Amino acid sequence: MSQPPLNALRVFEAVARTGSFRAAAESLCVTQSAVSHQIKHLEDWLGVSLFDRNGRAPRLLPRGAALARDLTTAFDGIDGACRRARPSSYDGAVVVAAIPSVAVCWLIPRLPRFRALHPEIQLRVIYAHHGHEIDVATTDVAFIFADAPPLSEGTLTEPFLSGRSVPVASPVLVGTASVELSAPWLLRTGLLHDTDLSGWQTWLGRAGSDVPDRLPGAIFEDFNLLRAAALAGQGVALCSLAMIGPDLAEGRLVQLSDMSVLEEYDYYLIQSSLTPRDAGRRKAREAFLSWIRQEQARAPAISERIRRDGERSLMPDG
Repeated sequence: MSQPPLNALRVFEAVARTGSFRAAAESLCVTQSAVSHQIKHLEDWLGVSLFDRNGRAPRLLPRGAALARDLTTAFDGIDGACRRARPSSYDGAVVVAAIPSVAVCWLIPRLPRFRALHPEIQLRVIYAHHGHEIDVATTDVAFIFADAPPLSEGTLTEPFLSGRSVPVASPVLVGTASVELSAPWLLRTGLLHDTDLSGWQTWLGRAGSDVPDRLPGAIFEDFNLLRAAALAGQGVALCSLAMIGPDLAEGRLVQLSDMSVLEEYDYYLIQSSLTPRDAGRRKAREAFLSWIRQEQARAPAISERIRRDGERSLMPDG
């Protein structure tokens, strides 16, 4: 038997602990569909069902309840061991956890401005991974992507940036003239998918196109991989405007339509409600949050300018 799927086990334990898929998704700062995907993956790996799905809400079967108890004990032991082993060299730093898309596309390119304003403040930037609960005891600020504000104990959450996503492609692939953005053209040119096929299925449906049961194109499990494929001219991708603003402004990507999907999703800024004991760290965290909000305020105006300058015409199927 292959190694156990640790991420799926962590998600399953959260479902059992919180009592529902939705509550688990909120505690892990992921979408409910991501939780369902991980539970299905775990059941497939085990070869058994863990939930009774007859009824309004899934209910743990006896084998699932037994597994959940053992996992809770195991994860508590792992968490305790990691806390004891963690070095204290970062005690004075502001710890920022960001999902890969925000870290690579938004935060890191802007950090030189923060360092210029606050050279005295040390930051520790780490990934916030889907399916992993944010440790509010050791994380000051986090950035996540969700369809609703996560409700986690010990945190304060506020909207950060819109998750609205539009079709984009490399100018090497589509040229610089307006294109007839129909389903046949998209299928010929090539589709790129983020996590699953649902994004393009929704977009094509809104465009009034017949949606094939099975859409072609590569599926990428990470937005940065999707963006890299689009930049390389491998197809048309649905990308968040908030994450690709510089790519559009500098001509590395071209927006092909103003019709969007994922309007119900947003990027959220989460901060620990715990007050750091160290006054210096508390002051540093407030300075970082203040700078983030200044950068956030710049984003809508920049995105609107890019939209006006780069918008292409949307044509019906021909």
